[in-house]
Amino acid sequence: MVQAWYMRDDRGGIEERKAELHLDPPHHVSLDDLKKLTGVLYWKIDVDRLEEENLLNKIREDRGYTYEDVVEISRETLPDFDVKTSNFYIEHFHADEEIRLVVAGRGYFDVRDRDDRWIRILVTKGDLLVLPVGIHHRFTLDHLDYAKVRRYFVGFPVWTAINRPCDDHDARKKYLEMQNKNFEE
Repeated sequence: MVQAWYMRDDRGGIEERKAELHLDPPHHVSLDDLKKLTGVLYWKIDVDRLEEENLLNKIREDRGYTYEDVVEISRETLPDFDVKTSNFYIEHFHADEEIRLVVAGRGYFDVRDRDDRWIRILVTKGDLLVLPVGIHHRFTLDHLDYAKVRRYFVGFPVWTAINRPCDDHDARKKYLEMQNKNFEE
């Protein structure tokens, strides 16, 4: 089951950003609160039985995900590993949902709440996250430096990071409208 918490500042560099960075005392965030505060959706998927995984198939059909690929993030498999993983950690948003299913390894998605505070989400094998259009976020691996993820898209994949500040972008405006409605559909 995914875990989420408010995180402390990470001004210590590359190795510190790979740590849990809990507040003192820790302030955990439940799945219900994560959805209410950020619009992030979560499901647990049996990745060892993907062919028979009815929940994943239903989610893909309901949300219109028609394209998928697999990305393996490690020093051995990702060219320019340090540069690319540093780019993943730059705060940004997308004009489309970001959908990630972790099939191996682990990492952290950091997302901003409505008060602009960071919430850290630990993702491990079987965690499926959907980050809404326009949410400020970033990603980092943990100290294991490894994650293998399936990425899902509606139609042809577009992965354009829009770095902050950019509150006048249509995707960001859409997110803020959803946030004002407490992410209720």
